[in-house]
Amino acid sequence: MSEHHTYKLLELVGSSPTSTDDAIQNAIAQAAETVKFLEWFEVLETRGHIKDGKVAHFQVTIKVGFRIDKS
Repeated sequence: MSEHHTYKLLELVGSSPTSTDDAIQNAIAQAAETVKFLEWFEVLETRGHIKDGKVAHFQVTIKVGFRIDKS
């Protein structure tokens, strides 16, 4: 086993009509289907869509760090 870890970053945008937390969960769940060794995330931006004076949709841009295999 290596004494260090090397990571790569992905930038993702998750969305949800429910909440920012749900948007984050959706982005991570989708990435986890094809990317191994996901380890952390960082929120970069939060934005949304307003309809009839209410929040209708949330969008969250995140960076997701994953460990490179065998590092």
